[in-house]
Amino acid sequence: MTIYAGAVNRDHVHMLISIPPQLSVSRAVQFLKGKSSHKLLSEYQALRKRYWRQHLWARGYWVASSGNVTDEIWKQYIEDQKPEEPDDNFKVV
Repeated sequence: MTIYAGAVNRDHVHMLISIPPQLSVSRAVQFLKGKSSHKLLSEYQALRKRYWRQHLWARGYWVASSGNVTDEIWKQYIEDQKPEEPDDNFKVV
């Protein structure tokens, strides 16, 4: 998989990714959620305490293919999703 663009918001994430044809979308999302959850919970003690025996990510996801829209338009859309001013001291480092 290749990640071309991304924006992290307080309650959701936007990503423009390319996945190989032999990998289903559901498996790609499962992999991304699993690896990112493991990484976040192993690096941030506060998250580990808060989400002990719970799921970090919600069960669902939304996916769209980029067949009729160029990657540049999707990248611009994702860039536009970044909040101008984070609320509650939310920040991505």
